Amino acid sequence: MCNVKVTAEKRFAVQQHLSRDKHINGLERNVPNRSEYFLDLTRTFLSCNIPLNKLENPAFSKFLEKYTNKQTPDRSILRKNYVSICYDETIQMIRSYVENKKLWVSINETTDANGRYVANVIIEVLEKTNHSTIAKVLDKSLSILWPQGIIHDNVLLFLSDAAPYMVKAATSIQTYYSKMIHVTCLAHALHRVAEEIKIHFPNVDELINNVKKVFLKAPSRIQIFKTMAPDIPLPPRPVLTRWGTWLNASMYYCDHFELIKEIINQLDGEDAVAVSKAQNLFSNHISNIYNSIRNFRTEIQKTPNQIGKIIYQKLSTTLNKNKGFKIISNISDILNGQGTTNEIPDDLTANDLAFFKYSPITSVDVERSFSIYKNLLADNRRSFLFENLKQALVVQCNSSECTVEYKCYTQLKMRSLPGGDQFSSGDG
Repeated sequence: MCNVKVTAEKRFAVQQHLSRDKHINGLERNVPNRSEYFLDLTRTFLSCNIPLNKLENPAFSKFLEKYTNKQTPDRSILRKNYVSICYDETIQMIRSYVENKKLWVSINETTDANGRYVANVIIEVLEKTNHSTIAKVLDKSLSILWPQGIIHDNVLLFLSDAAPYMVKAATSIQTYYSKMIHVTCLAHALHRVAEEIKIHFPNVDELINNVKKVFLKAPSRIQIFKTMAPDIPLPPRPVLTRWGTWLNASMYYCDHFELIKEIINQLDGEDAVAVSKAQNLFSNHISNIYNSIRNFRTEIQKTPNQIGKIIYQKLSTTLNKNKGFKIISNISDILNGQGTTNEIPDDLTANDLAFFKYSPITSVDVERSFSIYKNLLADNRRSFLFENLKQALVVQCNSSECTVEYKCYTQLKMRSLPGGDQFSSGDG
């Protein structure tokens, strides 16, 4: 198209315009003159999470021109003409990869730094011999992979966390995907059990938190610690949102209890409230804390005490809610020659069962995708249009350097919070 408006009332007017040089020259201008160098440059920047505006840095621009003998393009040229090409190539690569193969799908949702709800979808192939609103998001993501029509019987496994809205979404999705089994992440399940354990050891929790504060931004105390204990690391700093960090911290004190106690007692209790609290905890609750930590791993299995029963009950309740895990367990027994097909869905064939041999049972891969998303949406890159952000994320996640354990990401959904701002165009 030449982008010139022509009245369509008379056929002669249209024919006359088509014969003019203005129309012919306009067509020639709109013929894409794609540069492989520009395309490779864009693909490299997106894959390595380098903002396109770095091309405007004079030193960087001169460096490229010196060693490539090619003109450095303006970032707007790459954003308008090449980012979408990289995105389309990546989507096509994913389509080719999953064509006529059995899949597992994992979905999770988060809120980004700009207050937008973002749902990430990870899709991977279930191999026979290799080791290798949510319902709408699933359908939309799979329609990108299969634009001619979703192959519902090829989706066998759906992984997610155990959030109530996710379980509800899975129930509605299974109406259309009759072979799909929904499994809630077992890593999440064990984390909830660990949180239950933490509740019943408040003194241990208080000790860990206070000792952490003792060495936080305190170079002089850190120096004392390194002098007295040169061969062990500083006390760990548990993070609420990172699984297992509190348990790792409790094991740390189990292994180094007496030495940490000696170091804390060497410090001035009047120097900080955290020091004073830590000293009191070490002196007043020594036997309780020490024995709780030291015997934690074995006592919960050996002694049928009240806490052990509560933790066991929590584990049983969590696993019983995970209906998909029971089906996966039955399939595992069948694959090991120890079960029958009486307790699995009728829609699953014997051939389908073979694909579950190496199926994942956690949704941590999709959690990792949010780390990549957060790194992409840095504080100095908030001018990203969401469409550009989506395309950059898909290309970066599917570059050969980034895809070590899984290959397919599709970042698909965004909706602004009520009253949310609209962001200006740009590429960050």
